[in-house]
Amino acid sequence: MTGRIIETDADVAEGAEALAKMCPRMAHGYALIGALPLRRRPDGFAELLSAIISQQVSVASASAIWARMEAANLTTEARVAAAGEDALRAVGLSRQKIRYAQALAEAEIDYAALRDAPDEAVIATLTAVPGIGAWTAEIYAMFSLGRADVFAPGDLALQEAARVLYGLPDRPKERQFREMAQAWAPWRSVAARLLWAYYRIDKQREGIR
Repeated sequence: MTGRIIETDADVAEGAEALAKMCPRMAHGYALIGALPLRRRPDGFAELLSAIISQQVSVASASAIWARMEAANLTTEARVAAAGEDALRAVGLSRQKIRYAQALAEAEIDYAALRDAPDEAVIATLTAVPGIGAWTAEIYAMFSLGRADVFAPGDLALQEAARVLYGLPDRPKERQFREMAQAWAPWRSVAARLLWAYYRIDKQREGIR
């Protein structure tokens, strides 16, 4: 069972209103923010490859590398698997990211099957691939698969937003934050959207790309 899937702005609004009824602090944040973004993305190999490319580089650098990969037609499993290291290095990939890109291309993930897989199975399948950690897998589940009840407790912007919104003395640690987020089920992905939006208001800068 996949649980609720977020497909439209109305789904996000339903979740935000439910969270506001559950928790006065969520209600306060929602009142400040207003409508939350849908943030749906495509699913599949290219989306995960793009996420790997974006790791530990600026948004501008990631965009430039991705543009070169698109120009070289290196955004499909077959093309990346067939490309040698020289071709991948030529578009700007580091040695480590070449290894990660090739591992993803050779992983033979059934992306269509992931659409119907339980959240835990999605995370386990993706994190089995070198270069894909829990955060990337959780973001993919949230935004590429539309899962309504997935959270990313390791995200620093979410931690900081929760610290400010809930008046905590420190950012919650990942395990503590995962436990805290259980109170927001079955809308944890919407809680993440709300916290990211609150982070931008509080810090006046983007929480995620």
